[in-house]
Amino acid sequence: MKRLFLTPAIALFAFAAQAQTWAVDKSHSKVGFTVTHLMLSEVDGNFKTFDAKVTAAKPDLSDAVFDLTADVNSINTDNDRRDGHLKSPDFFDAAKYPTLTFKSKSFTKVEGKKYKAVGDLTMHGITKPVTLDVVMTGPVTNESPRGKQEKVGFKVTGLIKRSDFSLGTIPVTVVSDEVELKAAGEFTKQDGSVAEKK
Repeated sequence: MKRLFLTPAIALFAFAAQAQTWAVDKSHSKVGFTVTHLMLSEVDGNFKTFDAKVTAAKPDLSDAVFDLTADVNSINTDNDRRDGHLKSPDFFDAAKYPTLTFKSKSFTKVEGKKYKAVGDLTMHGITKPVTLDVVMTGPVTNESPRGKQEKVGFKVTGLIKRSDFSLGTIPVTVVSDEVELKAAGEFTKQDGSVAEKK
């Protein structure tokens, strides 16, 4: 009977012992979104300040676990007035909810390099499960002045509804309820040394 309780703990310990961390190269990564304005045009935005990491025990990263945090106050839509409105209580209420996070719970292969990532997205104080489409490129070995580095790229897309997170009461005829999430990241495998970013 004790064995049944110990097995999950042993499996978790084994994963932790073998897992490798891949750190995001922020100069080659972006976390953004797109909404439709007046049912006519698309408006793009991004978060300038963010951090992300991928943890995986398998060399092909088919068991990847994603962890992302973004600073809501760094939101950028190329319009200062609009950015200020988005940070206000009318939308994100950045003073009260300064960060948004995503933590994956599963990473399932669809075909080739295409995967589905399921996890919890938290913003505006609300946590909801979301499913994201992921395309993985690599991993590859990259030559640098400091030696060989293993790198991998991920392109992530998905759709959410701002109403699910109570983000604004503006009618959908003005700003769409559907928000397209778009992120692209380059990650470097960590070996205990400081990874070069260039």
